[in-house]
Amino acid sequence: MPGPHIGTRHRGSSTGLDGPAAASGTGLFSCNGDKGGKTRRITTRGTGRHAMTRPIAAWIAAAMGAVMTLLPAGTEAAETLKEALAAAYQTNPDLLAARAQQRALDETVARATSRWRPNLSGQFQLFRTDSNSRTLRQRDQSVVSDIDVKGRNEIYSVRADQNIFRGLRNFNELKGARANVFAGRADLLNTEQQVLLDAVTAYMDVLRDQAVLKLNDNNVTVLKRQLEATQDRFDVGEVTRTDVAQAEARLAGAKAQRAQAAAALETSRATYRRVIGHFPGTLEDAPALPPLPGSEEEAMAIALEENPLIIAARYREMAARYDIKVAKGALLPTIDAFASYQRAKSPSVTFDPLLFDFGPARNIRKATTYGVTVTIPLYQSGAEYSDIRRSKQIRSQRLLQIVGAERLVSQNLRTAWENFRAAEAQIASTEAQVRANEIALEGVKQEALVGSRTTLDVLNAEQELLDARVNLVRARRDHYVAGFSLLAALGRLNAKALDLPVELYDPADYYHDVKWQFIGWGTGPAAREELARARSGSVRLAGDGAKKR
Repeated sequence: MPGPHIGTRHRGSSTGLDGPAAASGTGLFSCNGDKGGKTRRITTRGTGRHAMTRPIAAWIAAAMGAVMTLLPAGTEAAETLKEALAAAYQTNPDLLAARAQQRALDETVARATSRWRPNLSGQFQLFRTDSNSRTLRQRDQSVVSDIDVKGRNEIYSVRADQNIFRGLRNFNELKGARANVFAGRADLLNTEQQVLLDAVTAYMDVLRDQAVLKLNDNNVTVLKRQLEATQDRFDVGEVTRTDVAQAEARLAGAKAQRAQAAAALETSRATYRRVIGHFPGTLEDAPALPPLPGSEEEAMAIALEENPLIIAARYREMAARYDIKVAKGALLPTIDAFASYQRAKSPSVTFDPLLFDFGPARNIRKATTYGVTVTIPLYQSGAEYSDIRRSKQIRSQRLLQIVGAERLVSQNLRTAWENFRAAEAQIASTEAQVRANEIALEGVKQEALVGSRTTLDVLNAEQELLDARVNLVRARRDHYVAGFSLLAALGRLNAKALDLPVELYDPADYYHDVKWQFIGWGTGPAAREELARARSGSVRLAGDGAKKR
């Protein structure tokens, strides 16, 4: 069973986002090679065996490398993936809300420890008495005595109660509360994983849509030139009006595709703002993927041990076992010690033998009481037995939920693994498709010059090449996101494993602050700062001051 530092242990080397690719400045959509030649090297992240050299036209090379120059240049440096993840880690409201929920769960331990401490209470009563007591003779109803009692009453009391024994319920309630806290920490880690995965997805979606938009911009430019060339040939009688109409139709379709690509980019930018906390400016290309297991079997073994869904389910089953003991404790005797002190002042009367009359007086009473109360439950309408049966059924539920969590993690791991491998294969196939379409386009253009191909053939070849290049951009994005999905399935997608430049949030800090705290009502050291960060979008990188994008 994992220890109390849930979600902070990681086997093996760090899975940070720094690597050779990051150091060399290459990226997911970057094209390397000499600027003046026709040879470009396309680098596929995380799949070294797919790296290859192939000829690419100059304009498409610029499109694939233009992610950094799509937006207007400014004085602010380009944002890296690590910085984006750090912003999500510090400002995402879903993650911050989960931390607040965990701090609230920590208070259940404080409530459990409070049962070990005494209850102290004081009471003060102040009221006025106005009474009359008259005595009459029976034979003639004459007044024998007529006494008025008027005045202020004061009662002061202090009481202390201390439980000594509750059928071991105090001990088991504390153990159960701690188990639920550890389950909550695993849930918090799972939320952190999901937020970081959403941030990676949003980052890569923006890069993808920027590259796709650039490809469509270049396609519109090429088709405009194609239309001009076709119109010139029509003017000299080399082609027919049909060829011109085909070029016009294809240009109109390209403009529609460009508008659709621009809308997709704006949608991705909005998602980026929601997840990370600010709109994207200039984004650096993604670095190399963190290290991943070499086989599915190795990945499965790691996931079944470290995935927070399984860890949370196991701790909840542990808490259910303690709940059974708590329910059984209701059948055992309880022993409570108590002590009280009371002082009361009240108006009274006293008999004066000299005057043979009653006069006003003050009555003062002091009382000290202490002792032990032993309560032995004999029969409580059967409710305690129902609680025991209910607790046992809940534990059965928790055991089945462990099995369900293991199956879900196994499914997620296999799905992520297959998606990752499929994306690798898709990249290789799409690269081959791009190369073939490039060759085909050049051939069709040459054949069109001698009249063996029509304008429509050239337009179709250009469209097929564009589609292949767009598919390659999307395949590389899918491969990168699939790699991080695999990390999440392993349980290793967190700020510590990724070595993010942030001060790590430790859920144990608040827990240790409050578990034995006997007085105070603060909101916790992080609550107000977290709310301010979520509202402003400001982030604090390690070693730097607050930074607002």
